[in-house]
Formats: sequence, structure tokens, C-alpha cells
Amino acid sequence: MTKILMIGNSFGQDSLRYLYGIYRAAGKDAKIVNLYIGGCSLYRHYRNMLSEEKAYSYEINGHVTGLFVSLKETLLSDEWDYVVMQQCSPDSGDWDSYLPYLPELYAYVKKLCPPAKVCINKTWTFAHGCPRFGKTAFTCPEEMFPALSEAYNKAVKLIGADLLIPSGDAMMKLYQIYGEDIYRDGFHANKLYTRYMLGCVWYMAITKKSIEGNTFRDFDGEIDEEHIANAQRCAIEAVKEAGLLRD
Repeated sequence: MTKILMIGNSFGQDSLRYLYGIYRAAGKDAKIVNLYIGGCSLYRHYRNMLSEEKAYSYEINGHVTGLFVSLKETLLSDEWDYVVMQQCSPDSGDWDSYLPYLPELYAYVKKLCPPAKVCINKTWTFAHGCPRFGKTAFTCPEEMFPALSEAYNKAVKLIGADLLIPSGDAMMKLYQIYGEDIYRDGFHANKLYTRYMLGCVWYMAITKKSIEGNTFRDFDGEIDEEHIANAQRCAIEAVKEAGLLRD
């Protein structure tokens, strides 16, 4: 069984909604947990680390449990194979916002879960015209994406992360096909084919196996085969370009 813990927020929800189902459709078992606080930044995760507050909604295999837990108790609750972190989206292109919180969190995770691979999820930019840009130094995807890409690359090098999951790269590819329809509000993922694509990215980045032939179709609504095919294609391209796909 593969055990994945996301120290996350709503972008973690978007990324993980279908990942468990994708694993099961591939004949693999998994335990996938997202620690959720809406809009949670690395700074807030760091503060929660210090306080040991039961501040996180505990979500398992894409579902809300109603339980609230601390970061420490969750890290100690199982033998995690992967622990994943990310910056909140408005701060993702601001390198200064990663410091000193990311290395402090990394050290904490490695202290409590020494065998775990510590990974970073590369988040994504917003749609053109999204009011969310007002929370950033950017005005459009063309400005924000290079900045967040540079910041995440620095983050990987800073902590020696085991994996950078290229979610943001796949989102840019899908955006070129469907435009703002890939979002539900200009920044969160569409709950159907976009969330599916993100799950495909995570599955391939972690397993190094292609999503091609995976039979998962248990979505939260109807998705036609064209959208499924384009979601898979964008995910495959992003993971291949990151050098993470063996086949």
C-alpha cells in the first residue's frame, strides 16, 4: 500500500479528489490524506507545527471525515511513504514567502517521518481576469507562471525534495485547450476533468507509470471521452517533460 500525506489546502483537495480511485483502478492500494485548511500558506503550516493545534480537517481518499487533527499527530499516525507540501497560490510566485517556513517544515517532517520521501506539489496560476490576481504581484498567467515556476524550482533545491509534482505545468497545458473552463471560479480546478487530470499527474509522478489504459471513471458528474482523453494527454505531457515517466 502506498501512503501519501498532503500538508495542504483547497488545491490539495483539487489534486487528490480522484487519486485514490485512480490507484484502485490500476490494481494498487493506497491511503491518501489531505490536511485541509482553506488558503493555508507555508507560514500558517509552520505556526500550526509550533502550536500543535488540531487545526486541520482530516480528509482521506478524497472524502471529508469531520475530524480535526494536528500536524504532529498525523505525521506520527502512520508510516508515510510520501509527504507533500506546497505554497498557497497567491504566495506561490513570491520566493520570500517560502522562507524560513519551508526548510523548518521539511526538518520537522524528516524528524517525525525519517523514511518518507518529502515532495513538493507545483501549484498553478489563475485564469485571465481572475480577481485573485489582486492578492499577488501579478496581473495575468503569463507573469505569474514563470515566477511560481522559479520559486518552486528553488524550493526543491533548497530542501533537496525527492519529487516536484508538475501539477501547474499540466494546468497550463489544459488551459491552452479549454481556457477558463478548467477552473470553477478562476483559480480552483473544475471539479470534473481538471481534478481528474491533476489526479493523473500525481499518480504518474509517484508511480512512474502511465495513466494510459486506466479505467477509473467514478467522477462527481458526467465527463465525455474527449475531455478524459485531453486530461490524460496534458497530464502525460507534463510528467514526461519533467522526466518522471518510465513508460
